[in-house]
Amino acid sequence: MFLNAENGCAEFDGVKMDYIKFGYGKKKAIFLPGVGDGLRTVKGLALPFALLYRKFAKDFTVYAFSRRRDIPEHMTAREMAEDLSKALDAIGLDRVDVVGVSQGGMIVQWLAIDHPEKVEKLVLTVTISRPNDTLRDVLTRWIGMAEREEYKAIMKDTAQRAYSEERLKGGKEHLMLGNFGRPKSFGRFITLAESGLTHYSYDELHRITAPTLVIGGRQDRIVDGRASEEIASRIPDCRLYMYENLGHGLYEEAPDFLDRVAEFFLEGEN
Repeated sequence: MFLNAENGCAEFDGVKMDYIKFGYGKKKAIFLPGVGDGLRTVKGLALPFALLYRKFAKDFTVYAFSRRRDIPEHMTAREMAEDLSKALDAIGLDRVDVVGVSQGGMIVQWLAIDHPEKVEKLVLTVTISRPNDTLRDVLTRWIGMAEREEYKAIMKDTAQRAYSEERLKGGKEHLMLGNFGRPKSFGRFITLAESGLTHYSYDELHRITAPTLVIGGRQDRIVDGRASEEIASRIPDCRLYMYENLGHGLYEEAPDFLDRVAEFFLEGEN
């Protein structure tokens, strides 16, 4: 298949976690998406993902993980990090470079804190270490929409909050949201959103030993750009990069985002 793209499933303790894989490189990198995973898992998306992140294919073998298929109510981000750790063991990955986006970033903070031996380098993108007023307002709003099964309203509100005015005027918000079909149940999405309201790693960020790059957007209307600055101030051996004119969707809008991540991971390599 193109770029060696594959769909897979990690199994442990009766749990199943879908993942996708592509690339040929010796270095291993994993990507963890945000709360949108509650609407659509990565299952079957190996080829689209490989096309989107193809510049990693030469130097990396890349994996993207979903949360477990059957996710219990009120599961926390820290518990999701334990699942991720076990999934890595199940498919034979030991020490990897890690990118976490938004709610995925909350999970990988705990992976780096509780399982430092598994994280080579860490990139935390548009995420938080503790809830703030902006995030509480957004997630409470989304949870209410999900409870009423207002799928289109969630999609519209996400796009309006995530993207710059320029991108919205161009009608390109479908690039992030278009892969999501209406879910059979909104319970999964609600659980992921609730985990953002209870996530609190702030007092333990000093335990992260992996070299870390924090990337934020000054115009973030979902987690607030100041959350990235707060995280960076708490982690030793941490760098911070802020996109002044972009918000939560910067990982799709910024033309140099993937280059920035790859350069950080490859820094110091022979």
